[in-house]
Amino acid sequence: MSVDRLRRTAPTAPGSANPGAVHSRSLPRQLHPGAWWLWALGLAAAASRTTNPLLLLLILAVAGFVVAARRGDAPWARSYAAFLRLGLLVLAARVVFAVLLGSPVGGTHVLFTLPQLPLPAWAQGVRLGGSVSLEGVLFALYEGLRLAVLLACVGAANALASPSRLLRSLPGALYEAGVAAVVAMTFAPNLVADVRRLRAARRLRGRTDRGVRAVLSVGLPVLEGALERSVALAAAMDTRGFGRTARVPRQLVRTGGVLTLAGLLGVCSATYGLLTAGSHAWALPVLLAGVAASAAGLALGSRRSVRTRYRPDPWALPEWLTALSGALVATALIWYAGRWPEALTPSVVPPTAPRLPLLPAAAVLIGLLPAFVTPEPPRSTR
Repeated sequence: MSVDRLRRTAPTAPGSANPGAVHSRSLPRQLHPGAWWLWALGLAAAASRTTNPLLLLLILAVAGFVVAARRGDAPWARSYAAFLRLGLLVLAARVVFAVLLGSPVGGTHVLFTLPQLPLPAWAQGVRLGGSVSLEGVLFALYEGLRLAVLLACVGAANALASPSRLLRSLPGALYEAGVAAVVAMTFAPNLVADVRRLRAARRLRGRTDRGVRAVLSVGLPVLEGALERSVALAAAMDTRGFGRTARVPRQLVRTGGVLTLAGLLGVCSATYGLLTAGSHAWALPVLLAGVAASAAGLALGSRRSVRTRYRPDPWALPEWLTALSGALVATALIWYAGRWPEALTPSVVPPTAPRLPLLPAAAVLIGLLPAFVTPEPPRSTR
């Protein structure tokens, strides 16, 4: 049943001049994808500032709770579990490499000793085997856990934000680059959906879906499905006139490109200054100048776009609260890390038990706000 039909059949609210508008506010809707990505990037920025495993696990729990509360039933919404498995794989690989190849952190608490292979003189500084210390394992575990949480934050954005709606929300100047980015982001969710569908088909036929033979039999249909989607996407882009641009002065195009490039470089350098350890007074002014230059460049570059938007996504109070919650989490942990770094970076030499700092933990809990203030996503009627 369409939204327009629901509006026509909805009961009239007493004293309302537009009953359809009142009823449409209570209907489930998709949150703006940009708000979800800003929230997820805020959690990722907060995770990049700490190696405290308790805080990292808290950020992971916050992201998982919001995904469980607000993800839909679309195929791309099931990709969060795949990112969690990828994070566990990265964590295990980081610890294994630290055990086999050594760690840059020296230690006196030796856990066990592996047989060491002799290496030539030109490979000084690299070892295979040898003694494995508790300090080196803890350092690798903390670093691997941080990378795993970063992957989980990206997976949360992929599971909550529709890639096609994200493409619709991009400025006209970034439309061509946005298509490539969205196609790249949809690779993992579509791959997970194809693998689930093919494994379910094998089980229905009475065949096993585990083992090397099952993986090989699933690989070819997955590649075939990816090729079919690519052909369908190319046909849809050609039908919609992708690549058409308006006639604007060449000098205006160059000015917009220079402003956008300079602004993005300023934003990247300022972000690096804000996220690295230490105090950088130049980072905030450069960030503001980079954002202003990027906005001006995007506004000039959007004049070349001749496309229109059908039913643009609204940016209302839930979107503001979602984006603000992620920004508050990132700002709080960046500020706290600059003043009390020992609370967010537990010592591994000598090894100490990590403690959960109350103020950063309370700041991380602000990231739970989207689970309560955002509308429920619409469910498919199957």
